[in-house]
Amino acid sequence: MSGKTLAIVPAGGSGRRMGADKPKQYLSLAGSPILVHTLKALHASPAIAEIYLVTPSDDMTYAETLLKQECPFEKITRIIAGGPTRQDSTRNGILASGDEHGILLIHDGVRPFITADLIERVIRAATLEGAAIAAVPVRETVKKLGEDHRLTTINREDLWLAQTPQAFRRDIIWKAHEDALKNGILATDDAALVERMGIAVKLVQGAWDNIKITTPEDLALAELLVKKGKTCG
Repeated sequence: MSGKTLAIVPAGGSGRRMGADKPKQYLSLAGSPILVHTLKALHASPAIAEIYLVTPSDDMTYAETLLKQECPFEKITRIIAGGPTRQDSTRNGILASGDEHGILLIHDGVRPFITADLIERVIRAATLEGAAIAAVPVRETVKKLGEDHRLTTINREDLWLAQTPQAFRRDIIWKAHEDALKNGILATDDAALVERMGIAVKLVQGAWDNIKITTPEDLALAELLVKKGKTCG
């Protein structure tokens, strides 16, 4: 397989769960917007050749101005209008990609603690296997509530919490999204769309501090991680 790796960054959160007056990706973390930290981390990875940022159409001008103020970001070659859902936004990014892109890496705009090592390991696995995701094993006991309101315990040995980045050979993720659109399928992550086509997705050990910042508690944890020396961006 040949072609350069394109990172697609959906950044369309509303900030509703944050109770904030602006989208969560623009909230400040260690002096800069969360999204900027995420983009800096992706931009610094030698494994990524190009980045597409996907934002709500109303935010495109603001995002462009913000990025010019914060950092040159030469690898960000396009800012693309998203859709009503994350899946729609990701699909728009995929549709904008070209034949020159061999691997598409999809990463949440509000996961600023992504590392170069994890990026490279996910890309390497996707290059070899066609599809790969970062994930961490479930550490707590998991219970399932039945219709009779009785609890049953689920064996956690085979349970993993999916993260991003998730990387795919371009033809695989293109076909997965195309099929999902045709059949009205809405999934919570891109890997689920690939799985439903019967394609194996390689699991890559993620990191517990690769958190997704969606609530005030997440932001407080992120600030604590920074204070303890964890690098973001």
